[in-house]
Amino acid sequence: MSDRKKVFVIDSVHPVLMDRLSAAGYQIVDAVSWDKKLLLEKLQDAFGIIIRSKFTLDASFLENAPNLKFIARSGSGLENIDQNYCFLKNIHLFNSPEGNRNAVAEQALGMLLSLMNNVQKSNQEIKSGLWLREENRGEELDGKTVGIIGYGNNGQAFARKLKGFDVRILVYDKYKSNFGDNQIIESNIEQLMQEVDVLSFHIPLTDETRHWANEAFFDSLQRSIYFLNLSRGEVVEANALISAIKNGKVKGAALDVLEFEPKSFESFFNQKLPQSFYELLNFPNVIMTPHIGGWTKESYYKLSNVLADKILATDF
Repeated sequence: MSDRKKVFVIDSVHPVLMDRLSAAGYQIVDAVSWDKKLLLEKLQDAFGIIIRSKFTLDASFLENAPNLKFIARSGSGLENIDQNYCFLKNIHLFNSPEGNRNAVAEQALGMLLSLMNNVQKSNQEIKSGLWLREENRGEELDGKTVGIIGYGNNGQAFARKLKGFDVRILVYDKYKSNFGDNQIIESNIEQLMQEVDVLSFHIPLTDETRHWANEAFFDSLQRSIYFLNLSRGEVVEANALISAIKNGKVKGAALDVLEFEPKSFESFFNQKLPQSFYELLNFPNVIMTPHIGGWTKESYYKLSNVLADKILATDF
């Protein structure tokens, strides 16, 4: 195969993707260990790029790949890729939210149940020699109203998990309609803010959604809620969430993503973190995980296999 069909793999992904592309005739270039400078020197004949979040693929980066036909992002979010540039240059963009939606949904449910039943808090107390039962009396999910913002792959998967509980599910998605059923109620944002006991974000990061959960957002809540964010950190303004926890608008928060994550998710502590991070860290009613929603052994395979399906089905 000519060099025109080289596919540069610049982040670690499951080998099933490379195996399937190689079997189809593509030449795989293992660039996982390359730094950005070396990569830029070699991209002239790149036909495809496979990435997770190692580099920002902006116009200045992509201009070094004049023959590029596709970018395959293992995961869902495309915020680190210049999508307008790709559209203008007819570069196909592939992502794989189908591959980790079940894992995200299971993580969301696990975090919610842990939060409502003080699992993390009481576990830490026992390890510190405290046996506190009344102080850790929990709440049951059954009978609650759960709000979901965003009804794409992850929002729908979370809703499916919730159907096993006796809950009322309100869903708001600006870009979808006619998806309700006997348990899922198509809603508007005003109804969510008035009626939910639990609120979970499942939306991409865009200019429209950045800091959506700000001070005004939390102030408009009519009940004290449990709050979940497994979408993108910058959707939630950390200081606004802190204020909402302090004033009782939010009685517990489960966060798999944080506002101050760098673009490469792997290097969180290689930066000076703001005071708001440490405030969140010290709340006993806040659970944080290191962006591992969707990060399972099963999804590792599925993310790559879905990308292979999409690439091999495309006539470039």
